[in-house]
Amino acid sequence: MEKIKMTTPLVEMDGDEMTRILWGMIKDKLILPFVDLKTEYYDLGLLHRNATRDQVTVDAANATKRLGVAVKCATITPNRQRMEEYPELTEMWKSPNGTIRAILDGTAFRAPIVLPCIKPVVKNWEAPITIARHAYGDMYKAVDLETDEPGTAVLTFRGESGAEKTLNVQTVDGPAVFSAQHNKEASIRAFARSCFQYAISQKQDLWFSTKDTIAKVYDGAFKHIFEEEYEHTYKAEFEKLGITYFYTLIDDAVARVIRSKGGFIWALKNYDGDVMSDMIAAAFGSLAMMTSVLVSPDGTMEFEASHGTVTRHYYRYLKGEKTSTNPMATIFAWSGALKRRGELDGLKDLTAFGEALESASLQTLEEGVMTKDLLSLADPSFQARGVNSEEFLDEIAKRLCKKLA
Repeated sequence: MEKIKMTTPLVEMDGDEMTRILWGMIKDKLILPFVDLKTEYYDLGLLHRNATRDQVTVDAANATKRLGVAVKCATITPNRQRMEEYPELTEMWKSPNGTIRAILDGTAFRAPIVLPCIKPVVKNWEAPITIARHAYGDMYKAVDLETDEPGTAVLTFRGESGAEKTLNVQTVDGPAVFSAQHNKEASIRAFARSCFQYAISQKQDLWFSTKDTIAKVYDGAFKHIFEEEYEHTYKAEFEKLGITYFYTLIDDAVARVIRSKGGFIWALKNYDGDVMSDMIAAAFGSLAMMTSVLVSPDGTMEFEASHGTVTRHYYRYLKGEKTSTNPMATIFAWSGALKRRGELDGLKDLTAFGEALESASLQTLEEGVMTKDLLSLADPSFQARGVNSEEFLDEIAKRLCKKLA
């Protein structure tokens, strides 16, 4: 068949370890045989980020702003253990996801890929729950301080006008640790707008929760801005569609989510969203079955998998072993990016290809061919066989060829 044409490239961000290996396999088996792929390539592998002093991450984010669509492989955020594993590192580089999110000022929407043969742990959940995670600030942009003697910590803001505001953080009687975090009004407002716009596009209810009874100023700002945006801009459209906006404290929201039937969008601050998206993924089945798209208010989108680099499988792969690593979230990152590129450029064939790729992937699983991580999750009555990653991708490719033919 003639390859599907692209007119505008999308940004391709390569990554680390086993997901980097899968990245190449997915391109070779599921995309390049069918699409005349055009990408602007950036290597976000840890060693290349180190060699460029992480400038490559900034460049990739700016390219995404320029081209409007990106697809990203999972990457390593080094900790002390990683510094020992990679002695070439000159610095404990920050999360590339955090850098990209800050530059794009986007909101990360994460939703599970649901299969009939895998029942949610929460038995009353009937439809996916999408987590909308604010992707700027909080502890991901925080500064930490460790002290070794009694004393007082203060927080001071100096305005450009010369005005100062100072608060006593705490007086301690011995060694202590301190952390200061921030957020920006403009970013919170962009977060709110992205959430309301996404809820309208999906025609789903939007929930938002913080802990404004404790963080009266910090979390209170989030609550107030969401309410203001809803009342002034989005209320009429919500009412027209018959969907609702609902705010409650996060502890109450957790209880309500567990008792719900699902099928809504749950907006959360950065850390809360990080934690709850993993909980939702595990409760629906697997983090390897969780899609993620970063959406900016201007419509810029970056698609990625929600999981990490699958280090344990990577070391087995280096020994020459065949691994059964689940590539579904990475496949859906590619399909999502290709569909979005097709929508923006008016390329119906490209959009249809992305849909066919997702359909072929789901069909493969529904017909009982799956990676071994899903076997233990599937209903005992479901007849399935476990295969390695290459075999799984080959099975998808067979079904994809039939759909495209």
